[in-house]
Amino acid sequence: MGSHVAQSPSSAPPVPEAAEHGSGPGRAAFIAVILGTIAGILLVIHQLFNLRIGGVVLIQGRYLYLLGGIFLAIAFLVFRASGGKGKKAGILDWLLAAGALATSGYLAFTAQLNLSQGWEYAAPTTAQYVAMLFFALVLDATRRAGGLVLFFIVLFFAFYPTFAGHVPDPFSGFQSTFSEAVSYHVYSAESSFGIPMKAFGGVVIGFILFGAVLQHTGGGRFFNDLALALVGRYRGGAAKVSIFASGFMGSMSGSVISNVLTTGAVSIPAMKRTGFSARTAAATEACASTGGVLMPPIMGATAFVMASFLSRPYVEIAIAAIIPSLLFYFGLFAQVDGYAARRGLRGMTKAELPSLKRTVREGWLYVGVFAVLIFMLVAMRRETSAPFFATALLIAVNQALPAHRLSWKQAAHTIYSVGEGLAELTAILLGVGLIVGSFSATGLAGTLVNELVFLAGDNTFVLLLMGALTAFIFGMGMTVTACYIFLAVVLAPALEQGGLNQLAVHLFILYWGMVSYITPPVALGAFAAATMAGDNAIKTGFEAMRLGGVIYFAPFFFVLNPALIGQAPAGEVAVALVSALIGVAFVSMALQGYISLIGRIRGGIAGLGLRVLLFAGGIFFALPATEALGLGYGKSALIGLALAALPLVLATLDERRGRNEHPTTETA
Repeated sequence: MGSHVAQSPSSAPPVPEAAEHGSGPGRAAFIAVILGTIAGILLVIHQLFNLRIGGVVLIQGRYLYLLGGIFLAIAFLVFRASGGKGKKAGILDWLLAAGALATSGYLAFTAQLNLSQGWEYAAPTTAQYVAMLFFALVLDATRRAGGLVLFFIVLFFAFYPTFAGHVPDPFSGFQSTFSEAVSYHVYSAESSFGIPMKAFGGVVIGFILFGAVLQHTGGGRFFNDLALALVGRYRGGAAKVSIFASGFMGSMSGSVISNVLTTGAVSIPAMKRTGFSARTAAATEACASTGGVLMPPIMGATAFVMASFLSRPYVEIAIAAIIPSLLFYFGLFAQVDGYAARRGLRGMTKAELPSLKRTVREGWLYVGVFAVLIFMLVAMRRETSAPFFATALLIAVNQALPAHRLSWKQAAHTIYSVGEGLAELTAILLGVGLIVGSFSATGLAGTLVNELVFLAGDNTFVLLLMGALTAFIFGMGMTVTACYIFLAVVLAPALEQGGLNQLAVHLFILYWGMVSYITPPVALGAFAAATMAGDNAIKTGFEAMRLGGVIYFAPFFFVLNPALIGQAPAGEVAVALVSALIGVAFVSMALQGYISLIGRIRGGIAGLGLRVLLFAGGIFFALPATEALGLGYGKSALIGLALAALPLVLATLDERRGRNEHPTTETA
């Protein structure tokens, strides 16, 4: 690392609270987390790059046991038994960390015997006791890292095989003894060490590492400054910058809450300074951070788990998510612009904005890093190795840029932050894997699929509504990745059996699993932003629902019309995209009561009716070529245009008649 160069507070890499003196896990645990993280990353590199150092070749089971054990142990050093982080690791935490290493070491040592002798069905006595201990450690780590709601859901399903035979139909299944169930959970490739952990050990770690290093080496600062320089001067510029910056950072982190807390610390005060109400500023940040998890190129960790579930290259998932993500952010952007226009807000002053020329000159290398990453993903199809090469290039760039050069101390904080994030995800994935394992062991997944299809009466739209409600409910108590994994097992097969596109179905449940972050009564993303803005949490949640309104409709658009996820000929995709953009624009304008480039929609009962017409017109525009409704592109567009015509004409006439009363503001 280069020598430390003095930095402004705004450009210095953030230091985790846990690393500060007087707080966190303590010096010994801090060092242990760093060493464990380095060991884990080296293990991943050895496996994914097939290095065979010392002639060592690890079978997948042994590799996952070692990897899971390392980060499970770190989880006990980072998260306290009482929940949360920030306190010094105690003796119990160290003992549990040692237990995680010891049990996973045994699992790794006996992995070949397990594979050849089928321990998931007939484990020897010693192996059963080790499995029980590891099972208990996983449950406790899930409670610490994922919270009580996720813990109780995992706990119920983890023990489900032990009483599945006594549950009434259609929820009954094959029953196992406790020791048989635990052995299956630990030793099979269908439970804790099933698809979620395989995705984690294959591609997720590399991208989490890349995202953390990018944030700590000045990349996040560069892209934020770039957004400021490009759109900060337009009306609502601070909010538009928040949309770009939060979307970008959310794509890398995969965490709505952490994204709100990091980017919101800068964006919310900036929006309030330029005339946004505290409530709208918080809601804008919550929506932008929520959408980041749905935005390529990285989409957090969930997209990689999805790729593993579907046995498809990650690039296909990312490409399919481009149009839905574009629709969401376009709708949010249009609403922010309408809000700023209604209130006569202007952009930030030139003195408040960074120079575009200087920003590009000082940080263009970060664009090059992203270009290399995307080239390796799309052109070379090297999903597992691409983030590691990009991270190495990022570190080299960091050392070449004096303004952001990491010192050894900052590098240690960065590694700790990576370890913390990987440990949290490992604990959650191992726990959620128990749910997947229980469905596999009891055969319940197939039964539920048939029952859901039966209840929907073979009506695709009813099945989608049931799916959306289920995803929303489970999204309130689980992390994004945990919610997706659960629904991919339980709900996705039912929707696919209803004749819907497989990829569209999985994106549908991902989107509806995210809805709870901006929808009361839970709305964790909106509540976190409201706290930072100093406004009422519930009211902020309802404002976020309005600003992020497209997220409720877009999943129905693309699941009923796969052209909107690129699953159609290019011409059809282009027509569907243009129609959807027009429709989303109309919906957003109706929600804000302002038509961009024309003017505001009149108030009162008549105005409400006009907004309803414009909203309905937008829905028809965005829902073309839908066999379920018997509509083609032309017919649905004509209906949409007919519904939207009156609001558009009246808004134009009103604007011409009242220019003096409502002076034109700078457009975006």
